[in-house]
Amino acid sequence: MRIVIVGAGFTGVQLARLLINEKNQVAIIDNDEDTIRHAGNQLDCTVMCADGNNLDTLEEVGIAKADALVCVTKSDEINMITCSLVDAVYPDILKIARVRNYAYYVNTESAQKKHSNEFGSKHRPLYGINYMIHPDIEAANAIVKAVENGAVGNILTFDNSDLEIARITVTEGCVFDGISLKDIRTKVNIKFLVAYVEQDGVTSLPSGETNIVAGNTLGVLISKNDVSSLLELCGAVQKEFKKVALIGAGRIGTIVADQIMKPVKNVGFPRFINRFRASQEFTIIDSDDKLAKAASERFPDARVMKADASDENFLREEGITSYDLAICATHNHEMNMVLAAYLESLGVGQTISLVASSAFAGIAQKLGIDVPIPLRDAVVDSIMSHLRGKAVKEIHTVTSGHLEIVECVVAADSKINGKMLKEISDPGRFLVLLVKKTVAEPYQIVNGNTKIASGDHIVFIANSENCKKVLEDFSGKSEK
Repeated sequence: MRIVIVGAGFTGVQLARLLINEKNQVAIIDNDEDTIRHAGNQLDCTVMCADGNNLDTLEEVGIAKADALVCVTKSDEINMITCSLVDAVYPDILKIARVRNYAYYVNTESAQKKHSNEFGSKHRPLYGINYMIHPDIEAANAIVKAVENGAVGNILTFDNSDLEIARITVTEGCVFDGISLKDIRTKVNIKFLVAYVEQDGVTSLPSGETNIVAGNTLGVLISKNDVSSLLELCGAVQKEFKKVALIGAGRIGTIVADQIMKPVKNVGFPRFINRFRASQEFTIIDSDDKLAKAASERFPDARVMKADASDENFLREEGITSYDLAICATHNHEMNMVLAAYLESLGVGQTISLVASSAFAGIAQKLGIDVPIPLRDAVVDSIMSHLRGKAVKEIHTVTSGHLEIVECVVAADSKINGKMLKEISDPGRFLVLLVKKTVAEPYQIVNGNTKIASGDHIVFIANSENCKKVLEDFSGKSEK
């Protein structure tokens, strides 16, 4: 693919790096000399110091032959105008814009839904933007998903399935300590599959010969109903969240509270919510008077307090130190990390912390924080999902971007069409995890005898540098 990126900040550079690793042709534009010089020193691609909302500039870097335009400058208006400009001349190019103005995002989403038939056929997308990405929305969704899945680590879920990939650490002396993966089946009756192994900061795709030792972190594909049992075998215990504190009543905190506390049918999730229940205590804390007042009015069923969450006297007096879960979701990411670690030291059961990026997520985990949510990486993941083409349903980066988990559809011209997985096995390069034959069916864990056919939906994990080639093998010819 050919991709033009406007904006060479952290997100633009991170996105470009992932795309370059997959052998895509990338051009990146920014009008700040220092920023573009820094990007040029890191990236092996075309870089240009110029205004990205200038059609002549865009054509100079090859927008006419591009498959996609991604606008991630600091200015929402520039991102939107650039997409609109390109759409007027090159309507077939996929256009993605990051926006931080919540009103822009909400109003656009509302208009698109209200007139979905017109935008699907008669009209171009609003502002010429195919996909609008809002960082706060992506971060809040990731936090809520972590809460719903018990805050046992970064968990990936799959539509219409009770299966998930949970991140679980092996403790010393537990059943898994000191055995190989091929021998695990003799120790447990639970059906699961180890997707990846982290050891001493190195992440790898496992084989049957991989030895598991205390301190390893495993990415385990397993049924939601079996996670608690597996955690016990690994030396951990999972508890129901009866008392939850949300620190931060800003936009992200408000979106999180909205999703947690709004009524949802078919209540029955075994761990915390699905969603808020009257028997549970949900507390919102913010030191800003206006934010606390707004939260109090918006969430009458919650306990809302204007206070400094770093004040130990306040935390003890209000009983916050005995809570099962604390979610630190302020816009001060460093404070979130410090506060989450502090709360755990005072006795809070588990913590979720919003952090800036995957680099800080690694630091947060070393501080003992259960689930760090990297804001910038959530945005990059969302953009990458849209860039993969129609065959790709979703993509997730794990372990600081070293591995990618991809949901895709097998094409008729795929190299794996009609073959069993043991015929295409390539240990260390990729690992197929799940398959479903139709959209309506749930995903099933695969084995070596699983036969793949055209139209199957599969989930595989691969090293980021191999992911594009593996995807082409599975989904057929590279798509725009």
